[in-house]
Amino acid sequence: MIGGFVDGMIAGYGVAVPVGAIAILIMGLAARTSFRVGAAAALGVATADGLYAAVAVIGGAALAGVIEPIAGPMRWVAAVVLLGLAAYTAVTAVRHHRDPARAARSDAGLATPLRAFVGLLGLTVLNPMTIVYFGALVLGRQASDGKSAAGEVMFVVGAFLASASWQLVIAGGGTLVGRLLTGPRGRLVTALLSATLIAALAATIP
Repeated sequence: MIGGFVDGMIAGYGVAVPVGAIAILIMGLAARTSFRVGAAAALGVATADGLYAAVAVIGGAALAGVIEPIAGPMRWVAAVVLLGLAAYTAVTAVRHHRDPARAARSDAGLATPLRAFVGLLGLTVLNPMTIVYFGALVLGRQASDGKSAAGEVMFVVGAFLASASWQLVIAGGGTLVGRLLTGPRGRLVTALLSATLIAALAATIP
């Protein structure tokens, strides 16, 4: 069981640590709003990683085979959603900079913990490579160690905790940046930089 947990932690960090559009989105969101919102977004990503790890444990190669034919369209959908979020972030930042009162009464987009959680959960689920990644790892472990139900449960728990811990670190970093750039101009620069990075990374997904 301990071996399964350790394997899950390693797998979770392996899929979470590479900085991509999702990490930039979490950091920018935490910088512009609060740690609560950033943490909710981080847990949404970790939940998706945990779900995919569980699906891989249950389905293995069969589900990876189902995902592969639609991986291309799923990547395009994810890219379009990310580009939309980048545009929304930039436009909203400019509007708030021109009209500071708008920011105080705005509650749209991913600006609440629940919306951030659901939004990042859905966006991360659109990444088909996650299920392929976890599926390959699970199949490799079963081939070498034999299938253990308790070990596979601990694998999923380890993957979730690893992803959650890393995403929360990213959210904390974004919150720190937001506190350092507290003025209207700092928030505008942070939002525009975040939108630019998200758009650039989204362009590399398909």
